[in-house]
Amino acid sequence: MTVRTPDLAAEPGRIKLEWLVKLHWIAILGESAAIAAVQGAGLMNLPLAPLGALVGLAIVVNLALQAWLRRDPVVSDGFLAGVMLLDTAILTGLLHLSGGHFNPFSTLYIVNVALAAVLLPPRWSWTQAVASIVSFGALFPMQQWAPFGVQDHEAMMAVHLYGMLVAVAVAAFVIVLIVQRVSRALARRDEELARERRLAEQRAKLSSLVTLAAGAAHELATPLAAIAIASKELDREFVQGGASEGALDDLRLIRTQVVRCKEILQHMSARAGENAGEHIVEVELGRWVDGALDGLPDRERVRVDLAGGTTFVRGPARGLERALRVVLMNALQASPPGSEVALRARHAGNAVAVEVEDRGAGMAPDVLARAGEPFFTTKAPGQGSGLGLFIARSLAEQLGGSLELQSRHGLGTTARITLPAVPSGREEATG
Repeated sequence: MTVRTPDLAAEPGRIKLEWLVKLHWIAILGESAAIAAVQGAGLMNLPLAPLGALVGLAIVVNLALQAWLRRDPVVSDGFLAGVMLLDTAILTGLLHLSGGHFNPFSTLYIVNVALAAVLLPPRWSWTQAVASIVSFGALFPMQQWAPFGVQDHEAMMAVHLYGMLVAVAVAAFVIVLIVQRVSRALARRDEELARERRLAEQRAKLSSLVTLAAGAAHELATPLAAIAIASKELDREFVQGGASEGALDDLRLIRTQVVRCKEILQHMSARAGENAGEHIVEVELGRWVDGALDGLPDRERVRVDLAGGTTFVRGPARGLERALRVVLMNALQASPPGSEVALRARHAGNAVAVEVEDRGAGMAPDVLARAGEPFFTTKAPGQGSGLGLFIARSLAEQLGGSLELQSRHGLGTTARITLPAVPSGREEATG
């Protein structure tokens, strides 16, 4: 079974550029509204043609960036810095054509600097800071070539003061909004990376277990077979020779434990959800549950409640059945003899959840924290190896889901397997 993992290493740049594109649209709308308001109030004679050309250039650049992002590119820090420097150049042109250094929206230079400090490494952040300072400083000597004319200086001063308030408010809003959103997006990416690292560690553990089991099986197969044959012959001779019942019981115990050793080795050799030639397919929820119940001891004690309708999950069919069967067997063994175990399945949103609730004594917090670790078990010697739950959880996580345990000492345990739901029932196999 092969589960494809996303290329998370290429995502940080795309996340940052996506938010820059969103910020560009906000800036374009704000610039257009400001130009229209000033021109409509008759406070300045603005050169509408060059201003419109600069706004149009910003729109074209943003549309090009959106189209490029759909190709799922790797976005470098240098490319991001180039985009932000172009933003600074366009802002400088707009300010020069609409008031120069007198324009209160020159505070937007601070927005670019703040974003660069969050999104870019130090060398590019300082480059953006220097470019913003130089651009703002250039507005002063460029004032003598200003292409606009002021109609009413007193009214213009009042507008300037109110404009400063609006500009500061816009800058503060944009900085807080973008920094928080980008930080959350990067935090989600870090969580995904941590999950991928955890899955890689689990796959490494499984690989080690398979290697260990294969070597152990190879080394122990011959002596275990010899012990089994010899104990069978001794059993026959003891019965014929009239040996004591205690000796016969000891001999049968040896044979039982030899069989148990073989089963443990076979179980360790089975990789999580993988059988020779087994493919990833779409499995109907009812078929998954029926397959897990097939051949399960004390099946009549399991009360099934399927509320998921015709729902499908994606994974190796036999591996999914084995994982659910392990959970059911644990629940049956934990519950008092004769008591029922509840199996509930439901389809909620984009996920399928299968819950198994037992009637046992529950688990103490320290036991619950370790449940699912390889070779950790609370069962009596010979009853379990501690691998079943570990393998079941590893399979669920490799398929993009989870296996969670909820338990309170004295109130039983609920195991929940959650997997992504597949919208169609069309079976597809992958190599």
